Amino acid sequence: MGLGSDMYRQQILDHYKNPRNYGELEDPTFSHVGENPMCGDEIRMDIRLDEDNETINAVAFSGDGCAISQASASMLSSELTGKTVDELLEMDRDDVVDMLGVDISPMRIKCAVLAEKVAQDGAEIYRGELEVEKTTTED
Repeated sequence: MGLGSDMYRQQILDHYKNPRNYGELEDPTFSHVGENPMCGDEIRMDIRLDEDNETINAVAFSGDGCAISQASASMLSSELTGKTVDELLEMDRDDVVDMLGVDISPMRIKCAVLAEKVAQDGAEIYRGELEVEKTTTED
């Protein structure tokens, strides 16, 4: 691993120790919860949309889990602000890995994509396209 990955590791640790947007929104448009049972990660994403019901104007997350799941939720919460719901739904695993900037082992990928899946499922439930009580990374 070169110097670059050290910098990214620092970034992940920083987001883990000083998470951005941690907590709950007062008046979210939608909230959703998910878990990665293998690792014990649990995340709740609160998302508030603009009056247009399309643009994300605030994101908060809460929960508990490993450094990768928490850092990913923290980074995602910043990344999503200003995006549209469609842009959120178009995101995939590669976007999360790029955002984290490190190679993620197959074992940890579920930790990395948990927040993204929770936010996406929350959006689909909000739009009436999905019905689940809780998102899980188990297939």
